[in-house]
Amino acid sequence: MADSLPSLAFLGAGSMGGAILRGVVASGIPVQGGIIATNRTTEKAQALADLSGVSAIALDERPEGNTEAAAAARVVLVGVKPAMVPDLLREIAPVLQPDAIVVSLAAGVTLATFAEHLGDGVSVIRSMPNTPATVGKAVTGLAAGSSAGADDVALVRRLFELVGAVVEVPEPQIDALSTISGSGPAYVYLLIEELTRAAVGKGFDEADARLMAEQTFIGAAALLDATGEEPAELRRRVTSPKGTTERAIAVLQDAHLDVVFAEATDAALARARELAAGA
Repeated sequence: MADSLPSLAFLGAGSMGGAILRGVVASGIPVQGGIIATNRTTEKAQALADLSGVSAIALDERPEGNTEAAAAARVVLVGVKPAMVPDLLREIAPVLQPDAIVVSLAAGVTLATFAEHLGDGVSVIRSMPNTPATVGKAVTGLAAGSSAGADDVALVRRLFELVGAVVEVPEPQIDALSTISGSGPAYVYLLIEELTRAAVGKGFDEADARLMAEQTFIGAAALLDATGEEPAELRRRVTSPKGTTERAIAVLQDAHLDVVFAEATDAALARARELAAGA
């Protein structure tokens, strides 16, 4: 059914998995067969147990919980720490449903690793969401394994669209995507920090400085979203000829922000490749 999702299992419903789970629940979309979420501790499981339609399993009480959850679900989202993924895959491989779709939330774990432990015939999709998933404003990259069909990808895309926007990429582009949308929120927060510091330097107290800087970013992004205009066009509308904004923009452009952002994202990409190589 286009207006529902099949049964879901979140294995390791931590911050990211939990955000997506909460997005599904908040959307009100029916989940045929329900949602099962596993966490290591009773405390973490209890935080999800009160959500409508969610069965929460604490692994410290039910050690076989991951296997039980995976056996019961059509879509299995793997949200454990990357180092724990191979052991988890070996555990769940024998119980997966024939048409199961396994979705990775684990940064740096390749589709080849999933195929090695699950077998080449299992449909696997690698995802790279970012932290605004917690407020329904994520950007999620999806890279499909060779056994994932178009219908599988469409289903997983619909799932992630409940918490934001989705970009489909070939797997070699996942690391590059992570340097833009994955790390990107940190770049924005850094800019807000620096604009706040500039305001304090001009005599505003910390509270007013933060308010001005934060709400300016929030408002500018909301206006961009609401109008659908190009960022450059909205910038031009603020930048009167020979005015104050024009003078400030000139200083920023003289700082070669294009080079700075290219170098920053290149550095992040180099580190992603080091991590993938085990460095």
